[in-house]
This record gives sequence, structure tokens and C-alpha cells, in this order.
Amino acid sequence: MARRFGMTVEKIKEMLDACYQAKRIRDMLPPLPAGVTPSYIQYLDVIENLERRGVRVKISDISSALGLPRPGVTRTVKEMENKGYLTKIASAEDGRIIYISMTESGKQLSYRYNEQYFSVLAPHLADISEEDADCMIRIIEKFYRGTCEWRDSFYE
Repeated sequence: MARRFGMTVEKIKEMLDACYQAKRIRDMLPPLPAGVTPSYIQYLDVIENLERRGVRVKISDISSALGLPRPGVTRTVKEMENKGYLTKIASAEDGRIIYISMTESGKQLSYRYNEQYFSVLAPHLADISEEDADCMIRIIEKFYRGTCEWRDSFYE
């Protein structure tokens, strides 16, 4: 088959098959508690990472870190607040600014999935180098962006 671009059709199909395997890997992770979605874990990770860097987290910070629109982030943060995983605190200097932080329940949930499960998984992945992992992440991000661009142009 002629190569008009960087990959053959067969290679694109192999990449899609690998993405399917990646989804199957995610499905093998321990089940989340009732009412908790995978996005909750992502949000807790982002909040924890930003706080570790000294950032007082706002909706816009989570939105930027995850590349998601603010209305969706606002909705998820509200759900997480209602379930007791997050709390909102108004800025003392400007009441319009709302900071987001984890409650003790949110910290426990984050610990349970990040420390207890992923730290147990890490030795099983020891033969994957940091460089290979970074390469995989970059490629998946490029593949995702390219697929989004294709979809947007396909449905115009």
C-alpha cells in the first residue's frame, strides 16, 4: 500500500487496536466506590499536584490542566463537593475568587487509588523506562489531536 502520509492504513489500525488494549487496561483497575467516576480521580490528582507546587487551585486551573471547558469542570467540582470530596473557599481578598481543595474524604480517595493501587502496579511495569512511557504519552496525545482534527473536518 502506498504511503501518502506518515503511516499506512494498517499501522493506523494497529494503533487503534493498541488504544483498545489501553482501555482494557483501565477497565482492569480496581472498581471505584459507588458514585465515583474516573474523572474524580483525575481532578484529585490535578488538585494535589497543583497544591504541591504552591498553587491555590481554582476551576480555571483544573480546566487548563485537563484541557476541559470550564462549565464541565464546574459541574464535576460541584458533584464532588456534594459528595464530600472537595470544598470551596472564597478568597478573603476577592469574594468572587473561589478556591478548591480536597476534604479528608477526597484525600483518602486519592490515596487509595494513587498510593495503594498504583504503587502495587509499579513493580509489574518496571521494564518500561521513563523515556518509553514519555514517548507513549506524546504519541497518544498526537494521535488524539489528529483524530480530533479529522473528526472536526469530517463532520463539517
